[in-house]
Amino acid sequence: MKKYLFALMMTLVAQNAAAGVVGKIVEYRQGDTVLEGYLAYDDSIKEKRPGVLVIHEWMGVSSYEKMRAEQLAKLGYVAFAADIYGKGVRPVTPDAAAKEAGKYRGNDRSLIRARGAAGLEKLASFPQVDRKRLAVIGYCFGGTAALELARGGADLLGTVSFHGGLSTPNPADASNIKGEVLVLHGADDPYVKPDEVTAFQKEMRDAKVDWQMNYYGNAVHSFSNPKSGNDNSKGAAYNEKADRRSWEAMKLFFNEIFAK
Repeated sequence: MKKYLFALMMTLVAQNAAAGVVGKIVEYRQGDTVLEGYLAYDDSIKEKRPGVLVIHEWMGVSSYEKMRAEQLAKLGYVAFAADIYGKGVRPVTPDAAAKEAGKYRGNDRSLIRARGAAGLEKLASFPQVDRKRLAVIGYCFGGTAALELARGGADLLGTVSFHGGLSTPNPADASNIKGEVLVLHGADDPYVKPDEVTAFQKEMRDAKVDWQMNYYGNAVHSFSNPKSGNDNSKGAAYNEKADRRSWEAMKLFFNEIFAK
């Protein structure tokens, strides 16, 4: 009953208060590095509410992540699109993005975890946020970052990866995960190999994490982003059904974890 009432409340909030959503650029720091994120919330809601960290794809914070943050705000959450790369670091070509993302995806995951933790700390600091109810979502590169943040022991009720990389050099760190995990995966994703999926599932089982994994048929990498085009043969393409279904899965997941 509690979960149902929470879901009903969030639906009513979304229906009645969407017009109050505001968004703004926010500077913050991790060590000496200046970062630039994007905050979205509904200013017509007066009580504290759950906060959701949004971690970007390999091009850095863009209009796509800002759109997702605003969608979350319309659902009644406070959303903060975190910046992993640093202010002004916004690759414009795939080669440049691969090079930048590679700085964080090597065998040393301490920096990607630290940048994620800085974003989470900033999210929790906003006065609208109930800091005891926090979650993170990430897209592609951001899915990897979200999982690493959870593996680092962050105070999260939930972690959601949308078509993200699942591998880690530190699988034993899954024992540090405090909340639940939801992975939303394109069944035909050529960049996340079957052995990587198998290793991830073993990692979750070994650490006794409360986890779920949804597969979307006919979907490849980057299935949630319309800018990915529609040619599956390229390995990354938009899939409207997978986009819609994965977003609904996330909403159900949040209804569950935030109602506890």
